[in-house]
Amino acid sequence: MTNGKLSVCGKKSRFWLGLLMVLSLSFLIPTVQAAPKKKVTTVKLNHAHLVAKRKVSPRIQRKPLHVVSLAKRTKRIAAVPQALPTPGVRISSDLLNLKSSVALVVDQETNEVLLRKNDLAVLPIASLTKLMTGLILNEAHLPMDEMITITEDDVDTEKGSSSRLGVGTELNRGELLQLALMSSENRAAHALARTYPGGLAQFVQLMNAKARTLGMNDTHYVEPTGLSSLNHSSAHDLVKLVGAAHQQPLLRELTTTPRHFVEVGNRVLQYNNTNRLVKNPSWDIGLQKTGYISEAGQCLVMQVKVAGRQLIMVFLDSVGKLSRLADAARVRQWLESAGTTNTDRHPSVG
Repeated sequence: MTNGKLSVCGKKSRFWLGLLMVLSLSFLIPTVQAAPKKKVTTVKLNHAHLVAKRKVSPRIQRKPLHVVSLAKRTKRIAAVPQALPTPGVRISSDLLNLKSSVALVVDQETNEVLLRKNDLAVLPIASLTKLMTGLILNEAHLPMDEMITITEDDVDTEKGSSSRLGVGTELNRGELLQLALMSSENRAAHALARTYPGGLAQFVQLMNAKARTLGMNDTHYVEPTGLSSLNHSSAHDLVKLVGAAHQQPLLRELTTTPRHFVEVGNRVLQYNNTNRLVKNPSWDIGLQKTGYISEAGQCLVMQVKVAGRQLIMVFLDSVGKLSRLADAARVRQWLESAGTTNTDRHPSVG
């Protein structure tokens, strides 16, 4: 009997234990099934929260990088339309395979155009600006032996270019003009304009007034060094500037001097001409000026005698440091080999 009762009790115990386990599982199963839904909801909420927090638009609404860059360029173009090249100047070609985007060669005595390439484009002109700076200084007849001190105001904040003329350097006006025109010394040019009677603003006004007097209708200056890309002009205007500067003996001399030595403190500094052609005896150069900033490319203007003719050459936006000089050599070789004044045979683009 005892064993029978124990057996019955054991069976009942197992029954209730089994029932309890079934009931427990019935509560657990919905919880397990609901878990994935809770996880998915959490992920969606977190993504939405991150998007809102970072203020990132959905990918489909983002502007491609080239569109953003184009928008920035368009804004800059709208601000300074005059300082921009004519579309296509970079990809245009010519019979002489010039590397300069813009070229113009004119007979100084007859005004005959011997070669043209994109000659109507209006571009930044870099340190070609200093020719106008020199022209204004020369016509002012200020004392060339007056001492001028380089100050913090003369330090380039536009491009961050370097200079061997440290703040506190004292040189006379003639030496500063020499360095500005021959070696394209930016601090020298700025100091000359800053110390002009009436100050820098008055000097820039005179630069623009002189440009109008010369008929340089595509030209505008905002500062005297050329470091700003807002200084712009056209090839035809630059021919007029070179012609006016070439009439001044001092400017002819200073722009074609191969090298110059100046005493700065207890040191003697050697400055070289930025145009190596002036040291080449095969070239007869009466006046020249080079220029470069990234927006303008490599630039060069020259008054030069070729094949018995007095010419003015303009090369703008050239690619490569030596390409502007190579372009001048190509034009010279073509003129010497052609031996003609027939404009119908002159290579031209634009």
